[in-house]
Amino acid sequence: MVAAHVGLVSSGCCFPSLPWFPSLSFPKTKPFVMAALGEDPIREWILSEGKATQITRISPVGGGCINLASRYDTDAGSFFVKTNRSIGPSMFEGEALGLGAMYETKSIRVPRPFKVGPLPTGGSYIIMEFIEFGRSRGDQAVLGRKLAEMHKAGKSEKGFGFDVDNTIGSTPQINTWTSDWVKFYAEHRLGYQLKLALDQYGDSTIYAKGEKLMKNLGRLFENVEIEPCLLHGDLWSGNISSDKNGEPVILDPACYYGHNEAEFGMSWCAGFGGSFYNAYFEVMPKQAGFEKRRDVYMLYHYLNHYNLFGSGYRSSAMSIIDDYLRIFNI
Repeated sequence: MVAAHVGLVSSGCCFPSLPWFPSLSFPKTKPFVMAALGEDPIREWILSEGKATQITRISPVGGGCINLASRYDTDAGSFFVKTNRSIGPSMFEGEALGLGAMYETKSIRVPRPFKVGPLPTGGSYIIMEFIEFGRSRGDQAVLGRKLAEMHKAGKSEKGFGFDVDNTIGSTPQINTWTSDWVKFYAEHRLGYQLKLALDQYGDSTIYAKGEKLMKNLGRLFENVEIEPCLLHGDLWSGNISSDKNGEPVILDPACYYGHNEAEFGMSWCAGFGGSFYNAYFEVMPKQAGFEKRRDVYMLYHYLNHYNLFGSGYRSSAMSIIDDYLRIFNI
């Protein structure tokens, strides 16, 4: 059976409850014009700017647990729509800006975002290109090469970060522009997650040990040149597919500009094989110390899973921290 564009949720899903997090901040000037609050702003956009004269079918699309997803079939083609009845447009705007940035690199295929707006009864929506998925995740080597091409093409002169904060799953992801990668990763990735674990679970042990790792993080990056690259940010198997022609497609991003190696932080549930890495490193050569840094990038996502889904992920995060503290003889 051919799968459709399912709009899966980043960082895993299907757990009964998610913690409350503070609201994200976004700049006042936004590239995506917000929709007017009509009775049905989704239908209104499709029948005007979407250039359709009639909507022939609306069908639910499964796969997510944070947002509802639907396929809108029209006489001008199909659109993919996600809605959330409790969260304002900021989450979808972060997604749209990320998709737009990846789309502009003209490298790997992503759904093109069209519109973000509020729903009149509360919540928000995003309308994007509908991509008919193929029968598999596609060729691993092609995925690796195209991902590397995106990293090579997507550069930033502002440093490490992104123009807006966004979310990793439903966890806020802080993207304040920072000139130093080690500082950015320590403060806005590991430090943020460690503080959440302390606040949510009272986990002073993982917080204290994680703080020690953060203070020594620079030792993993000695003599390494780090250039800001556009990252998908949440690349696991649920966010990777292929179109009907077999070309790889990535979706549901948590984009920011960072060290390219951080893209592999979800590799523990992405299924990347040797052909993927070989093709990737042909375009973006492997840097010295890649293997010793791999786990520190996984740590961010293990901590996020711990904060989102509970203690089942704590041991993996703690094991990585303890291993680094032993290596550093701390």
